[in-house]
Amino acid sequence: MLRLTALALLLSLCSILDPSSANAQTKVGYIDSKRIIDAMQESIDAKQRLDNVVSQWQSELRALQDSLKNLKDDFDKKKLILTEQLRAEKENQIKEMETTVTNFRVQKFGENGEYFTKQTEFMKPVYDRIFKAIETVAKEGSYDYVFDRSGDILLLYVNEAHDLTAKVMREMEGTK
Repeated sequence: MLRLTALALLLSLCSILDPSSANAQTKVGYIDSKRIIDAMQESIDAKQRLDNVVSQWQSELRALQDSLKNLKDDFDKKKLILTEQLRAEKENQIKEMETTVTNFRVQKFGENGEYFTKQTEFMKPVYDRIFKAIETVAKEGSYDYVFDRSGDILLLYVNEAHDLTAKVMREMEGTK
């Protein structure tokens, strides 16, 4: 309901800002990108490739975590008989391994990690194909706007004839 209200508000705003379009019929369409992506073999293949890469990273992470656990266990067993110098060396090894584990996790799965880079890399051809198809369908069907109902009213296509940017900028310069 909120989406429909926002869509209606957007269309009324377009009519207010460009009175010439009030007489013309504005044609609006929508797609369900999630349904399209889920049905595309290229998308399924890209997700599988990403899952394979993630599985490899998870194996590497588990190996690092196992090494860290072994270091800690070994240290706990021997710390009473180690000299002060050997104890300090082992503690440093443990700290270095903890840093390695943390850095690996951040590098692969962190906010700007390789996971997101790979996801973008693998899915880019899928998105490019979808956007090209949207543009073709919108132009052939004389649509002025195409929205994605899967997201939060994401505008995917706009007929550039409705771009009011230059008019608004001229208006703003005239009202200084």
